[in-house]
Amino acid sequence: MQKSVTDAKGQLTELVRRAEKGDEIILTHHGHAAVRLVPVKAIGQEIPPGAARSGARRRRSQGESRAERCPKPGLPL
Repeated sequence: MQKSVTDAKGQLTELVRRAEKGDEIILTHHGHAAVRLVPVKAIGQEIPPGAARSGARRRRSQGESRAERCPKPGLPL
C-alpha cells in the first residue's frame, strides 16, 4: 500500500498497526517513495531497554542539568 505523507498524518496509528501485521506500507513524498514502515523485529532489531524514553527524561536520570547542557549561559535550548 502506498500513501502520501500528507494523507498518512491522520492515519498513522492504523498504518502502524497494518505494518505490524505484515502489510507493506510505503509513504510517498511528491509522488516518490520516501519511507517504508516495517516492524522493528522484522528487520532484526530489538529496542534496547530505555531507548524509547525522551531525551529530557534520560538526561535527568543521568543527572545532567540544564546548565550542563546549555552551550552558553542564558541561551535557550
